[in-house]
Amino acid sequence: MINKVRYQANVFMYPMPVTLLGVNINSIPNFMTLGWVSRVNANPPMIGCGVGKHHYTNKGMLENKTFSINIPSAEMMEKTDYCGLVSGKTTDKSGMFDIFYGDLTSAPMINECPLCLECRLVNTVENPTNYFYIGEVVSSYTEEKYQSDGHPDIKKINPLLLTMPDNRYWSVGEVMGDAWKAGKDLKP
Repeated sequence: MINKVRYQANVFMYPMPVTLLGVNINSIPNFMTLGWVSRVNANPPMIGCGVGKHHYTNKGMLENKTFSINIPSAEMMEKTDYCGLVSGKTTDKSGMFDIFYGDLTSAPMINECPLCLECRLVNTVENPTNYFYIGEVVSSYTEEKYQSDGHPDIKKINPLLLTMPDNRYWSVGEVMGDAWKAGKDLKP
């Protein structure tokens, strides 16, 4: 007997990372809160993000063909949420953060974010309500205080997470085990 109940087609895998998508629009940095982000290729490293067609951010994405994915810590929840509540079309969000640029001079990044990815747009897929942008990660930026053994440490970064459809923010829990090792004893 199956114990599952029918839910709905419009369901989300969660938790999702909460990010701040950065673009320049008319040479002004703009940041949009974004949860629909995923790695889509290993080599070269590529990341994909889904952005609703109604968002002002699309203009900057297509104008410059560059963008950034900034990973805010849970401590940045209020500012991150604010960037999703107001549009760059009517609100200049460039003063919200300490902004820097890397090799791509049109992909603004946020110094306060523990991890920043600088991306070059390589493909755009148009869907009925969203654009799905695929970008090659050309550089990433972090600080030693967010690393362990020379790698980004999720506990030190303490990324902000999102669940939908309840629309709640979360932080990271405890380590459960090691990937590609936890199930090793089940192999015949």
